Amino acid sequence: MKNETDVLFISHGGGPMPLLGDPGHREMVDRLTELAATLRKPSAILLISAHWEEAVPTITSGANPSLIYDYYGFPPEAYTIDYPCPGEPGLAQQVCRALKQAGFRARLDDQRGFDHGLFVPLKLMYPEADIPCVQLSLVDSLDAGTHLAIGRALQALDYDNLLVIGSGFSFHNMRAFFSEQTPDIQARNQAFEDWLEQTCGDNSLQEPERAERLAHWERAPHARFCHPREEHLLPLHVCYGLANKPSDEHISAKILGKQSGMFYWRC
Repeated sequence: MKNETDVLFISHGGGPMPLLGDPGHREMVDRLTELAATLRKPSAILLISAHWEEAVPTITSGANPSLIYDYYGFPPEAYTIDYPCPGEPGLAQQVCRALKQAGFRARLDDQRGFDHGLFVPLKLMYPEADIPCVQLSLVDSLDAGTHLAIGRALQALDYDNLLVIGSGFSFHNMRAFFSEQTPDIQARNQAFEDWLEQTCGDNSLQEPERAERLAHWERAPHARFCHPREEHLLPLHVCYGLANKPSDEHISAKILGKQSGMFYWRC
């Protein structure tokens, strides 16, 4: 990266609930608003969402993307949330070019809107909706090594004052969210969070070892309990692949009764 870039993995909560006053998201709302206040206001945001999977890395390239209310069963106000931030076609082109240069069959999509992995956290962090945004998909193989490589490809970006956000969730077992909070569930949740914090932040780890741990994340304590399907973890892999260093900060928040983590890198 030729310019300073802030890289942030966030746990984005359950659907639109953080915007609807849900008490189980209070800590998350506080952490995200505090984070936004400490970061430099970016010129643009590139966001990797857990809620978009494609056969190849795909980038939103429209000038004014609409919103996709990709959730169901919520009150009517959840479907009138507004976040009219512009797109940034120039950044989208640069992301596509960087991925192609790294060997990915990346493509642009000028029709797709922004899903709630983008507009829910950004409405909390930057409510003015005045920062241009581009969204990047996951690859539907959900291969960890592929997403680390996507992050490494993004190191070629040359965009001043860019914020890259991986929008996912460090714990994403939907059944466990809505079952009784037993000591066993708490212990399994915490063991994986501790592993993730050490993996991302331990300065004694060399980068090849850190990457190897993330590539084989399913070997971590209770990994498949915390992530029966890994799409909410993989935005973290893209962030680390881009940063290629220990995280500068770990932020913890209890969300829907589960311990959840966020990581920040200044690159």
